Amino acid sequence: MNDKFILNNRSAIAGRLFIFILASVFIFTFASVSVQAHQTPNTIVLLDIRPDGVAAELQLPLGELELAFGNDVTKNPETLVARLGAQLQAYLKAHINPQTADGRLWNVSIVYMKVAPAEQTYSGPFQEITIRLWMQPPTGASSRNFTLNYDVIMHQVVTHTALVSIRNDWETGITAEHQVEAGVIRVDTGSNQIYPLKVNLEEGSWWNGFSNMVRLGIDHIAAGTDHLLFLLTLLLPAPLLATKKRWRNFGGIRYSIAHLLRVVTAFTVGHSITLLAGVIGWLQFPGQPIEILIAFSILVSAVHAFCPIFPGREVYVAAGFGLIHGMAFAGTLVNLNLAPAYMTLSILGFNIGIELMQLFVIMLTVPWLILLSRTSLYSSFRITGAIVAAIAALAWMTERILQKTNPLTMLVEKIAAYASWIIVALACASILSYTIEQQKRRKVYNRD
Repeated sequence: MNDKFILNNRSAIAGRLFIFILASVFIFTFASVSVQAHQTPNTIVLLDIRPDGVAAELQLPLGELELAFGNDVTKNPETLVARLGAQLQAYLKAHINPQTADGRLWNVSIVYMKVAPAEQTYSGPFQEITIRLWMQPPTGASSRNFTLNYDVIMHQVVTHTALVSIRNDWETGITAEHQVEAGVIRVDTGSNQIYPLKVNLEEGSWWNGFSNMVRLGIDHIAAGTDHLLFLLTLLLPAPLLATKKRWRNFGGIRYSIAHLLRVVTAFTVGHSITLLAGVIGWLQFPGQPIEILIAFSILVSAVHAFCPIFPGREVYVAAGFGLIHGMAFAGTLVNLNLAPAYMTLSILGFNIGIELMQLFVIMLTVPWLILLSRTSLYSSFRITGAIVAAIAALAWMTERILQKTNPLTMLVEKIAAYASWIIVALACASILSYTIEQQKRRKVYNRD
């Protein structure tokens, strides 16, 4: 009886212990997920280094700002700048104090403030205010070596953190696409102090900046599947002659090369004009319509490659659509936020990079297009290429109008990743097809 009682008692204890452990795991997991799901957002500080100073962009979460700044920051955030702009500027200047290595203070001015929705990893959606500053060093001081005394929000909210990055530094080749982490500013838990961030960048040069702009232009085209597809689609019928609204035979090597060069040159002139106009600020281009027009330019080129709709006028079409593509190129440089002298070199370097990449792709593909166009296989190849380009263009247009990704555009990008193998296949098909047809012609000639 006692043994049975002890056994039952042990079973009851084991069962309770199991339930306790299970409950503890559940509570711990739930608490961890809850904490992670409600993690407060950080401040983001982005620095653009210029010869005469530093342009800074702050992205401050309003909930945390209200705890430190006071006032009704989160109430009617759309009117925050109008209601509390002056007080907020004074608050920021009191808590942002860059200085030289020998202790001289920089001048700080607020140039822009705007509230907008935002979201960071694990924080969920929230409202933030974007603030742009201009930090001017004293006469004779370098903008590349300074100490950033910063305690916005964290002087009251000790758990808050500011993540500081160098977004642009032209002289060392840092751009927004490859920004570099400068450091983290937070309250030190050991000393309960906020230590300043020391920024000491290596000396750069105009050559570093210029060569980086060339690489940026190369990368922009290498990653810009739509830009390359437009040019290649326009070049598909370039070696052919058009008669009676149909593409006919090969026009000859001299004709093909001259026509190809005219089309490429026209495209270059077109995008160079709007690239320059956009960067200087003469023209403002809304992003979404430009991207839609770029996809439309591919569709027009695809239709023309299928059957001639503007034979003999490819040069003018290439120049016209080049203007549109240049508008997209301009946005990349405008976002760099460069000083005028650096911008001039950037335009030149970026354009050189674009042309180098275009010429590289053309040199890899055009010889095989010319060779293949001398065979009967080229008609099927041209029509297939035109159909594929048209499908890609329609997929891009749909995506850019609805602003939703679709499976076709994802497929196009995956296929583009195998571009080198596609060129190898084109070369093999061109050589094989040309060799076979030449042998057939020799046999016919020998019979005659």
